Amino acid sequence: MQKVGYAAAVAALGLWGAPALAKDVGGVACTNPPPARCIGEACVTGGALAELGNVTDAKTGRQFWLDYPCDLKPGEKVVFVLNLHGAGSFGNWQRHYFPAADYKEKYRLVVATPTAATATPVRRWDGAADDAHLQNITNWVFDTFGQKNIKSFWLAGHSQGGMTSNRIVCTDFFKDKVDGWLSLSGGRVGQAPFVTQFGPPKADGSPPDPRPRGSLPAQAAPACDFSHIFTVGEYEIESLPETSPLAERFGCTARVRRKDIVDEKAGYVWDYQRAGYKVWGMKARPGVAHEWVFDKCRDGRVVADVVRIDKGHTEGLEPRVTEELVKLMVQAKGGKAQASAD
Repeated sequence: MQKVGYAAAVAALGLWGAPALAKDVGGVACTNPPPARCIGEACVTGGALAELGNVTDAKTGRQFWLDYPCDLKPGEKVVFVLNLHGAGSFGNWQRHYFPAADYKEKYRLVVATPTAATATPVRRWDGAADDAHLQNITNWVFDTFGQKNIKSFWLAGHSQGGMTSNRIVCTDFFKDKVDGWLSLSGGRVGQAPFVTQFGPPKADGSPPDPRPRGSLPAQAAPACDFSHIFTVGEYEIESLPETSPLAERFGCTARVRRKDIVDEKAGYVWDYQRAGYKVWGMKARPGVAHEWVFDKCRDGRVVADVVRIDKGHTEGLEPRVTEELVKLMVQAKGGKAQASAD
């Protein structure tokens, strides 16, 4: 598989004279379906999940995945999603857990999915090196696709990747670029309290020991403005708040329950080694999700909650619930990246 570094991409752009686009954007071949894709147990036996990416960050030597519309036109506006995995996981599992790339043509998405540096005791987003890598990826996407073509920019993250998104969204680098945060079981602004026995099962398959209530980190009200979508498995939380600090900030009306999202197909992946404790997650399977949206938010902001019924922390998202999350992201206000390019 072709790998391309930052310098090579910039050199290619120089030949075009502007952030124009060709069949292979930045030298990265585009295919449908997306590359290194697998389903169910084939993800384990086929080894596709072990592949680290089709782009190399030339500044760090670390690879990441890039998915984009194969029919992208020069100067076309796109929604950029930086998709972060949870602790102990890696990029290609995240591409399958939240498969936004399946909708890249329909909704004009550019999705970058990296892998955190290996650390003890588990791989996780932690420290300046990982933050710099995420900034490098963002700069590469902006340069490759044209910053003024980024209609909106979303951080999406599962579990510790969601908490990392929340940690960095208002930092100096990201606050004037990011338009929204999609939390995939990674905490909510206006916390939805986790159950006390949240976490992976013990080695014998039994539930983890209970934690004191309030011991898991809460998500504080942010210092900057962004749209916020929270999705979670029913078994992960004790309750879903009826209010939202961001909905109040943006002058939204009370939340409205939308029609249930019904999926007849399962997601791609699950936690193959630790499935069995329903809070942590079972084998991926079809399902139903409940959706609430805070209406009429100021300036086109989106604030929404989606609860996946009969699901835990690690079942991969089903196709229709994935698409509904993407639709919410695409309809939200964007433009920070474009404005900061001026």
